[in-house]
Amino acid sequence: MLPFLRPALAQLNTYTPHPGGSSAEQLLDRLDTNENPYDLPADLKQKLAWAYQQEIEANRYPDGSLANLKTAIAAYVNQSAGVDFVTAADLSVGNGSDELIRSLLIATCVGENGSILVAQPTFSMYGILAQTLGIPVVTVQRSSSFELDLAAAQQVIQQATQQTGNPPVRVVFMVHPNSPTANALTAAELEWLRTLPEQILVVIDEAYFEFSRATVLAELQQRPNWVILRTFSKAFRLAAHRVGYAVAHPELAAVLEKVRLPYNLPATTQTAALVALAYRTQLLAVIPTLLAERDQLFQALSQIAELRVYPSDANFLFVLPTSTTAANLFERLKSAGTLVRHTSGGLRISVGTPEENQRTVERLQQILSSQSI
Repeated sequence: MLPFLRPALAQLNTYTPHPGGSSAEQLLDRLDTNENPYDLPADLKQKLAWAYQQEIEANRYPDGSLANLKTAIAAYVNQSAGVDFVTAADLSVGNGSDELIRSLLIATCVGENGSILVAQPTFSMYGILAQTLGIPVVTVQRSSSFELDLAAAQQVIQQATQQTGNPPVRVVFMVHPNSPTANALTAAELEWLRTLPEQILVVIDEAYFEFSRATVLAELQQRPNWVILRTFSKAFRLAAHRVGYAVAHPELAAVLEKVRLPYNLPATTQTAALVALAYRTQLLAVIPTLLAERDQLFQALSQIAELRVYPSDANFLFVLPTSTTAANLFERLKSAGTLVRHTSGGLRISVGTPEENQRTVERLQQILSSQSI
């Protein structure tokens, strides 16, 4: 390892992205990253192309304030939750939610000022980004039904506070619904989060809000130490553009604006997000169909005796194989033509098109019925 590099990074497990569209690998049904399986409609792509040709000056930096986009996001957040208190001052917009997670960590924990608490299994980027910044990660395990072990979580927070030489827990990350397990926060989990002291930041990642319709947005009015993360990469079909946003107390939002990189969203990306919001009724109209497909996929996979399939509040399913390892099943399914996510001892399967879902079910049936597994 080069002598000027931090030794801790040698042991860092990085996030493994799936192959892009230009990959030389065989054409796969890509059910591994929980994207909307449907691309932007052609007419909206034409609007983006027109904007690039007629409005965007490629030689000029984009709007660094993101003012128009923040105003549009605030209107959507209010409308979607039936509230009216969110303004542009409550928002920070990032190059995907990952940038916002990193900004939150910089604002709270860097310089041995704190550690983070995560409940495994969960979204891996919280821990990965914390480790890249030298921030300790405190972990508790979820129950067999993937609920947070509240007693264990409370205990590790107290231990971190009492132990000398270790930074206290400064941030608690929760996904609502959780990834990869697809379960929403329970009433007991929410009540526990409400009991956390104001010096602990509670991050609720609502990446799948448009599918679950579950939100804690109303809590923000009474809890300045809560922040919500959302994304355009899932329901809004803009994964290629990488747009995420945080809804927070204005003071926290202002700090996030301080630490984010200047000009962090390209002009074309800002335009894409504005178009998506303007035509959100059209884009989100497919969600009932995707949820119906999810339920059909759940029923079909539940008929396979060698799989344990968990209920879902999102656009994906978490599956545990009972007759083979998840790693083996992942590789064989990939060889058969479906790419899923191998994580936490199981498989996370995104809901695709009806054709992709049917092919995946048939491939799993064939693989698991094989005597050579």
